[in-house]
Formats: sequence, C-alpha cells, structure tokens
Amino acid sequence: MNYYNEIKNELINNEVYKKVKDYSKNRNDLNTYYNVGKLLSEAGKHYGEGIIKKYSVRLTNELGKGYTETRLKYMRQFYEKSPTMSDYLTWSHYVELLSINDINKTNYYIKVIEKQNLSVRELRQKIKSNEYERLDNETKLKLIEKSNEEENIKDFIKNPILIKNKYNTNKISEKVLQQIILENLKCFLCELGEGFTYISNEYKIKIGNRYNYIDLLLYNIKFNCYVVIELKTTELKKEHIGQIKTYMNYVDKNIKNHNQSNTIGIILCKRDNKFIMEYCSDERIFSKEYELI
Repeated sequence: MNYYNEIKNELINNEVYKKVKDYSKNRNDLNTYYNVGKLLSEAGKHYGEGIIKKYSVRLTNELGKGYTETRLKYMRQFYEKSPTMSDYLTWSHYVELLSINDINKTNYYIKVIEKQNLSVRELRQKIKSNEYERLDNETKLKLIEKSNEEENIKDFIKNPILIKNKYNTNKISEKVLQQIILENLKCFLCELGEGFTYISNEYKIKIGNRYNYIDLLLYNIKFNCYVVIELKTTELKKEHIGQIKTYMNYVDKNIKNHNQSNTIGIILCKRDNKFIMEYCSDERIFSKEYELI
C-alpha cells in the first residue's frame, strides 16, 4: 500500500468536503483524522517513527500549511486511543483530551462537554482543576459501568470544592467565605454540579421567636429541590448537622410545595469528619471540603 497517497487523498477530500458540506464538516474532520491516524500508525510499523516527519514535509510542500509533524502525531494518537466520537466536540476539544491516558476520564469529559456545551478553554480549565479526580468513587463507578442507576444530586458535587480567593490568606471568616463565593457565583455553582441556581444568601427564616439566616439558599432544577448550604471555616462538628437539618426541615415545611422533592443540605467545611458523617442518619445531608485557590 502507498500510505502517503492514501493519507494525501484523505486530507484533500476533507478540504473539498469542508467547502460544500457546512452542516456536517466537523464530523467529516473527525472521520478524516481518524482514518489518517490509522494509516500513519500502520506506516510507522512498516517504515519506523521517522516516517511521520517525512510525510509532514511532503504534505506541507504539496498541500500547504496545517500538516506539521505534531499535528500528524495527534491524528495517530486519535486513532490509537479511539475515544468516543461526538458531534458536540471539535478537533480542538479532542486535542486537549489526547493528553489523558485514562479512557474513563476521557469519556467523563466528553459527557460534560456534551451536557454543558463547553468551549476548549473551559474544558482546559476543568482538566487543570482535576475535576474528574475530585468526584467520589461511587460516581466514577457509575460512569465506568455506564450504570442505569438513577443519578443522585450528590454524584457530581466535587470534593474538595475549589473557591477562587482574591485575598492573600487562607484564614478567613464565614462572612468573607460567603462573599468570595458570591463574587464568583457561576464558578461555584459549576463546582456543585448540574442544575444549581442561586436564590439568596443570608436567607432569613423565623423559628419560634428568633430569626435565623441560611448562608446560601439554592435550587436545583434537575432534581426539583431546594438546597441549603452552610459555610464553616472549621472542621465539621456534630452541631453543624443539627443546625442544617433544622433549616432543611423549615424549608420543607414552609417554602417547598407538594410537587417538589425534599430539601437537601450541604455543609461546606474546611476539613471533613468522616466519623461524624458515618453516624448522620439523614441521607439528604452531605459534607464537602473547600479549598481556596
């Protein structure tokens, strides 16, 4: 087989296709680069690693710019890793994913791109923040096994939650923690997962003759429930469980309607305490650590 001519024809056909088939040119790009990658892989087995550099020089001379040695190696990687092809991802998305060696991690980010319509820059930020690594093992298992088990609201809440901090210190009060969350609210909601929307901070409720204030009151559209968030700059303590449970029960009794699911609670703390959570009988309550970045 003349590998070079096959590769050249694939690339020429793709350039022609781009000009006449706008609606599906992204899919054709991916198919072309996959086919070229396969040919490059086979050519390498016959002629050695140096063949890619030779093909790059010839393609550049005959077809113009865009066929560097690095780009051809990306195409070969694309074939060899064979990730899930999605019409929602561009070639640039896949180039970012090629540095990942864990196929489960790659498939997670493909799913996130499809759901959230991520740009390449947004994808790069998620990878850099180790978003996949911050999911719990149960969630990863669901993704790997492609389980039909219904997703839970806690599945995609990261741990730790990364919070952008403009102050040059890790010693902050709960008020300051709340303020820096509000200043980067969109990022914070994305850290929590899918479907979270903001309602209010310092949400005032009256219990008996006293007013209390919920640090953050959110709503999750996907799971149709209110979300109470309490901020703690200390290690998780048992009294924090009682406090947030009281607030959750208040919301359930006085705010939510019968068509909505029960309220959940998230305690965001400086350091988690697994022993306390082990004896927390309310499965609607979760504790997550935060990390200032």
